[in-house]
Amino acid sequence: MGNVVAIVGRPNVGKSTLYNRLIGERQAIIDDTSGVTRDRMYGLSEWNGKSFTVIDTGGFVQNSDDIFEAAIRSQVKIAIEEANVLVFMVDVATGITDLDEEVAALLRRTDKPVFLVVNKVDNHQRLLEANEFWSLGFEETHFLSSLSGSGTGDLLDALTEHISAEEEVEEELPRFAVLGQPNVGKSSLVNALLGEERNIVTDIAGTTRDSIHTKYSKFGKEFLMIDTAGIRKKSRVHENLEFYSVMRAIRALENSDICILMVDAQTGIESQDMSIFRLAQSRNKGLVVLVNKWDLVDKETNTARDFENKLREKLAPFNDLPILFISATEKQRIFKAIELALEVFENRTRKIKTSVLNDVMQTAMEKVPPPAHRGKFIRIKYVTQLPIHYPAFAFFCNHPKHIKESYKNYLENKLRENFNFTGVPISIFFRSK
Repeated sequence: MGNVVAIVGRPNVGKSTLYNRLIGERQAIIDDTSGVTRDRMYGLSEWNGKSFTVIDTGGFVQNSDDIFEAAIRSQVKIAIEEANVLVFMVDVATGITDLDEEVAALLRRTDKPVFLVVNKVDNHQRLLEANEFWSLGFEETHFLSSLSGSGTGDLLDALTEHISAEEEVEEELPRFAVLGQPNVGKSSLVNALLGEERNIVTDIAGTTRDSIHTKYSKFGKEFLMIDTAGIRKKSRVHENLEFYSVMRAIRALENSDICILMVDAQTGIESQDMSIFRLAQSRNKGLVVLVNKWDLVDKETNTARDFENKLREKLAPFNDLPILFISATEKQRIFKAIELALEVFENRTRKIKTSVLNDVMQTAMEKVPPPAHRGKFIRIKYVTQLPIHYPAFAFFCNHPKHIKESYKNYLENKLRENFNFTGVPISIFFRSK
């Protein structure tokens, strides 16, 4: 199960403020200029040792004051389908509105956990008024003050009880998710690989039919393909298309081991692609970037090389990942793409013997020792790989808090030079010994 928490409710009840508190202020710069808010639609939250993706449905609405009630209703329905936990936000200052009642009626029908959050409960009088919200009938009702943030901790404690911990799972087959903008060619790629028209591909963005996990078994290779194109009822093609495709993408990302990010050669990498890339990176998923529709680009000398260099600049600092130019419709290099994805999967599950790890890393640390902190020498005694399902290493040392980011980067680079972790984010922790 992926861990996706969606915040729903009508405009101006404080969804983005709560979202910022959940993912940590630094990730969400709220700016009044239109367009900046679009970047704060989803982010990573960590609490009680569990991590999950938070989606702020308010981030999908331009000019949120005059948003149609129908659009909110359809957003809530999509969130009910796609998220694992729902946070329904209301505002004590306005009391229960008709729209709140409607949203509540939709949410009461789901068997997924719903948390009713009453916002702006900033004083005693409002605390008394907040009690009327119990009448909406949600067992998990929480009172929050958006000004001081009080109540957020209790809410997170209750939320994380419904979030599954990252446990060591014995994977039967690698799971690949194909991600990218509508019309970038995700379905064409899946069809080309599976060799059958399992998605009806048309040129209207977002008209692909549903197919969640498809088993691929050819040429001695086996994996599961999670197609994010998703279901679409006719009415949804026009409204909330972006919201819908992002919800699908996040859900697929959460359920996958390797994310295959498809970028359109004609438009280059866009901010939405970057957000998905960063999310996959922070969730420690393996990554492969495919530049599709390369057959439609006017070629000059070094075009591919220049394009790749520009792409790597944008994806920095995480540069150690495969980038491949393909054409899904022409079936150019699509099997190479699968080979790369399987290699990245292998890299993500790579386990290195502690003795080998220490031999290599001790040499690297003798060559360049960690910089001293205020005259204190930092000594790293030994390193070990943690027993989890992505590459993570613990370095045991005398002053773990004083190791600088630059040295952490040095260690990561040395790990990458000596062991193949291409396409996989590496986590490094410093622990006291």
